[in-house]
Amino acid sequence: MPATTRVATPDGVSVAAYDFGGSGRAVLLIHGYSQSYLCWGKQFEGALPGRFRLAAMDLRGHGASDKPTDADAYQNGERWADDVAAVIDRLGLERPVLVGWSFGGRVLCDYVRHRGQDGISGLVYVGAATNMNRAHAGPGRASIPDMFSDELATNIEGTRGFLRACTAQPMPTDDYEVALAYNMVVPAAVRRVMMARKVDNDDVLAAIRLPTLVIHGEADTIRLPESGRHIAATVPNARSAFYPGVGHSPFYEAPERFDADLAAFVDGLK
Repeated sequence: MPATTRVATPDGVSVAAYDFGGSGRAVLLIHGYSQSYLCWGKQFEGALPGRFRLAAMDLRGHGASDKPTDADAYQNGERWADDVAAVIDRLGLERPVLVGWSFGGRVLCDYVRHRGQDGISGLVYVGAATNMNRAHAGPGRASIPDMFSDELATNIEGTRGFLRACTAQPMPTDDYEVALAYNMVVPAAVRRVMMARKVDNDDVLAAIRLPTLVIHGEADTIRLPESGRHIAATVPNARSAFYPGVGHSPFYEAPERFDADLAAFVDGLK
């Protein structure tokens, strides 16, 4: 089990951080929209802990973190950057690699925009969203509007549909039930204000000088593979890996390949 730490952020929000220990290079895993650190369970159980200093966090509004409902808490990119910086500082992570899944890709861009690149050693975009390009949004997003509903039955059904779209093949029942539980912890009001934020991070991507890896599933119907290709083409000298037959969750659907690709990337850093 990880060591769990409450981290105070500059605007008074408390976020939950999880430290799995290890003496190697630090890797901070940042989950996606309506998820929690638990989505990385296969990484916690695989070959990465011990080999690297593995850590994760619950984004504000998610998991065990505080859940303010005012729009500015989620639509101001500096807030997201501050949260990540606070976790890095509180856990003592030395120039970590930041790994961002889906909405976590926006958080990575927020960090680079507001905190710069000197304090981190690399970036990994996983099934990532970095802008509002409609051409990158797939049919798997169809259930998301129902996740905004304050009517519980509608909200649950929307969340179920969203989770089904997160993988190319159905999740085992036990995994699906756990994922549904931590998705439902996120209030509808938080989901609404998060999705109301308009962003375009191409300027950030083009200015990245850090080693960057893009991982994307070729069968992703939530954030289409074109999104990953766009990120890889915009970030100078980015490397990329596209997984055939894999959907929106490469780390879950192909954990051994994902862990190997992530490890090789981290091992190759100076």
